[in-house]
Parts: sequence; structure tokens; C-alpha cells
Amino acid sequence: MASNKPAPTAPFETDFFGDEVAERAWEEWNPTEDSVRPVRGRHRVMKQRGGLARSSTVLGVGVIAAVGAGGMATAQSKPPVSISLPDSIADNLPDAKSLPGVGSFMSDDSSDADAGNTAPLTSATLAADTGSKAEAQGSAGEALRARILQQADQQRAEADAEAKAAAEKLAAEKAAAEAKAQQTAAEAEAEAAKLAAEKAAAEKAEAERLAKLAASYALPTSSYTITSTFGEAGSMWSSGYHTGLDFAAPTGTPLKAVHSGTVKSAGWSGSYGYRTVLELEDGTEIWYAHQSSISVSVGQKVTTGETIGRVGATGNVTGAHLHLEVHTASGTGIDPMAWLRDKGLTV
Repeated sequence: MASNKPAPTAPFETDFFGDEVAERAWEEWNPTEDSVRPVRGRHRVMKQRGGLARSSTVLGVGVIAAVGAGGMATAQSKPPVSISLPDSIADNLPDAKSLPGVGSFMSDDSSDADAGNTAPLTSATLAADTGSKAEAQGSAGEALRARILQQADQQRAEADAEAKAAAEKLAAEKAAAEAKAQQTAAEAEAEAAKLAAEKAAAEKAEAERLAKLAASYALPTSSYTITSTFGEAGSMWSSGYHTGLDFAAPTGTPLKAVHSGTVKSAGWSGSYGYRTVLELEDGTEIWYAHQSSISVSVGQKVTTGETIGRVGATGNVTGAHLHLEVHTASGTGIDPMAWLRDKGLTV
């Protein structure tokens, strides 16, 4: 588009919008704290009716030139300051904010941040931020790892405690079972020993009783031979069986009282021949039959071993012998051999 402005007579240059302006002498601009006074808040360069102020145009171009020429290196050595760009530059350079180190100098309409507190974006800042985040993440990870290890140690300790408790319980149960088994065995052994002792005591008592009885009882005769026993069947006995015990001995062999007692009867008794009946203290009767002679009389008290008569062959006999019968207090005849043995005598 053609301009109606007169051509300059002096050397000229073109401004931001393409208009020719007189050449001026420019000094190198350094946007530092020495050349630009930091002002808090947002700042705009007032638009003029005919366009932007020349200073604003040059300022914007200077900023871009400084950035492109490496002016940030000088600026980074100074404390950061806030610089605002005209809207037209921001609008015509939509990617300006994406330029390295430029975005930190530009502000949006929607941001009310304090420009005085903003700092230029540098690799050191990024590295510091990244390191801080990494360090924070590392610290969090270490804390999580420590917590997991602590929980694992706690669970392992609990498992070990449970296993130890179970082992102790099993050992205690085993020890209790062994102790119970030992106690049962000891009780059984003690019971067996007790029974054995009781048996031995009973046998001893019985032996003593028999010895005492043997001392108070005696065999009816000596030097004898047993020829017939109690209960033998035969026609020679009127009852059909033998009712006593026969001691064969020579005629005249002494007959003794088997125990102390009283003579109940003495004399002739039919098939028994001469017979003596000795009644003991408990009512038992001892019959001595087939005697050749009688040495006692009725009512006489005799003691164990005292002679009461002699062996003979009187009555229903086939030879000289003593026919001995034993009757209970009720009159029932019993086996003389068993009775004598019960008194501790050996027949």
C-alpha cells in the first residue's frame, strides 16, 4: 500500500509497520535492573490513535533482538525483572511465548500474578525442579518401601511367633501325653506291686494259719498206708460207697486226737467195731472205727496228739486199719483227706 508521507531527506529506516523513519543512533539495550525499573503489576504501552508509540515498537524489537542475539546471557547475571510487550506484538507473534526464555517475560490477560516475583526459565531451574520432584518421589518411594519391608517383617515375626507357639503347644501336649503314659504305667506297676504284695501277704498269712493249725492239729496215726478214700463205690460197704478214709497199720498202733475236744461216745458200734467219737469246739465230729482198744471215756477232755485208742480189725473189716470219718456240726459226712489238708496237715 502506498504511503502519502513525504520521503525523508536524511538516512532512514523502516519501523515495525513498514513506515520509513529517520535513522537514529541506538545504544545497546540491556533489560536489566539498571535500565528498567521493575514495576509490580501488569503494564501496557498505551496505543495511540495513529498506531503504537515509537518507543514501544523499538522496545519490542529490541527485546526480540536481545533474545535472538543472546542478550539473555547478560540478563541472567542480573536479578530478574518484569517486562511487558504490546498487544500487537503478542498478537502478531503468537509463538513468542514458546521461545526459550521469552515466555517468562510475557503475561496473559487472564493472569494476575505478581510480575516482580517471576524469574526467567532456565535449564538450572528446570533441573532444580526436576531434581526436587525426583528427590520427593524418591523419598516417597523409600518411605513406601520401608513401610512394606516393615509390614513384611511384622508378618514374618507374627508367623514365626505362631509357629513357635504351635510348636510349644505340640511339645507341651506331647510332654503331657508322655507324662500321663508314665503315670499310667507307674500306677499299673504300683497296682501290680500292690496286688503281688497283697498276694504274698495272703499266702504268708495262710501259711502262718496253716502252721498254727498244724501245731494245733495232728494226723490220727503214723506209719500208715492209705488203702481206701472217701466216695469209693463198692459192695462191701452197706451204703454202696466208702464214707471215710482208711489208714492201714499194724494192730496196736496208737491212735491220736487230731485236735483238742471232748469225747462224745466210746464203745462198740456194730459194723464200725470199737468206735470213739471226738467232738471239737466248732461242733465237728471225728469218728475212729475198728479199734482194738479204747483209751478214753465219754465226756473226757483231750488235747491234740493225745492217745485215745489203738488200731484194730473189729467190725466189718478185711484187715487191721483205722477207718476215719469227719462229720460237720449238722451231721453231714465230708472228705477226711480234704479236711485234714485244710488244717495244714499232709496226708
